[in-house]
Amino acid sequence: MAYRIIVDLSDRRLHLLEDNTVIHSYPIAIGKMLTQTPVGEYTIVNKAPNPGGPFGVFWMGLSRPHYGIHGTDNPASIGQSVSKGCIRMHNADVLALSRLVPIGTRVTIRE
Repeated sequence: MAYRIIVDLSDRRLHLLEDNTVIHSYPIAIGKMLTQTPVGEYTIVNKAPNPGGPFGVFWMGLSRPHYGIHGTDNPASIGQSVSKGCIRMHNADVLALSRLVPIGTRVTIRE
């Protein structure tokens, strides 16, 4: 199975694709005006359960240093532009996603 992730900043959704078909779509929080989520092509380079602090129950680091897809300790923030550039997900969603996508998964972040 070939998984890839598309992060759509305009509708604040993360789409999981399997062989170019969307199989899951999750609501996300994105970067705020001064710390916008960077548009581009990245890969998942590491995964860490229970990273602590505001990162919720799981962290998946991107090939752009200091940016990642992670859970949150503030579920009310999902759907907002509030992060420091990372992609925030509900904890249950980031856990479900982390079980499916391996390190090396392609992540496209677009407007």
